[in-house]
Amino acid sequence: MINLENLAVYQQRINDYLKAQLANIEVNDQRLYDAMAYGLLIGGKRMRPYLAYATAEMLDLELDDIDPIAAAIECIHAYSLLHDDLPAMDDDDLRRGQLTCHKKFDEATAILAGDSLQTLAFEILSNHQFKSISAQSHIQLFKMLSNAAGYNGMCGGQAMDLAATDKHVALEQLQFIHKLKTGALLKASILMPALCREDLSTETFNNLKQFAEDIGLAYQVHDDIIDITSNEETLGKPAGSDLESNKSTYPALLGLEGAMEKEQQLFKQALSTLDTLPYNTRNLSNFSTFIIERAH
Repeated sequence: MINLENLAVYQQRINDYLKAQLANIEVNDQRLYDAMAYGLLIGGKRMRPYLAYATAEMLDLELDDIDPIAAAIECIHAYSLLHDDLPAMDDDDLRRGQLTCHKKFDEATAILAGDSLQTLAFEILSNHQFKSISAQSHIQLFKMLSNAAGYNGMCGGQAMDLAATDKHVALEQLQFIHKLKTGALLKASILMPALCREDLSTETFNNLKQFAEDIGLAYQVHDDIIDITSNEETLGKPAGSDLESNKSTYPALLGLEGAMEKEQQLFKQALSTLDTLPYNTRNLSNFSTFIIERAH
């Protein structure tokens, strides 16, 4: 499998930054605080922060101004996992090989920890004094993150995904669900840093948007594939959980071979779009390869 350049460096950077943000919180309820830290720091590949930093490096941006963006996105991602794992949603006992938050603590604490991580995302973004962007661009960052996380993004996609359980949905509808559920936050990981390059051309911004949409969908297709081709030890959670829950997935709709073909189509489209950018896109290209080769 391809190794992502600077992945370990970016992982360490975002982990240190997140720990520092948690350390700044005045602790009122120790159990809730511990659940927040557990949900945010127990692991993960930090793919969204990687995308944010890789995009920033490509656009020659100051990484100090990307730290709060990467952290805010990761807080949103972490909160979504805490809530996704709840009995009312996916009802999972394991996440990244460890007990899910509601199993480690309890359901009420897991819900509140997710709520707290969601609001922490916007607190981090609001408290940072950006060095190189205007107040208007700062506002646009909030707009993009809230849109990616909310009704027209991740939450709306999750609702539609739950509604599609035990039902047959058309390919177009499945793609729309995952464009919101998974793709919206991945897209924000690329476009929020792009907003910090205020002289970026509209054409380049739109091409980055197209790349983000294709690779975000490919990410979800691959998740669906490895859910049935990998094992619990590798995934860090039960394999085949989507199949057992009768969820709408690409292998269920297209067959495993068809899902793999769909993944390759999206991968090639993403690389083709990268070729149009007037920058060194090696890290984003490597990421594209990484996500369709990963085992978990």
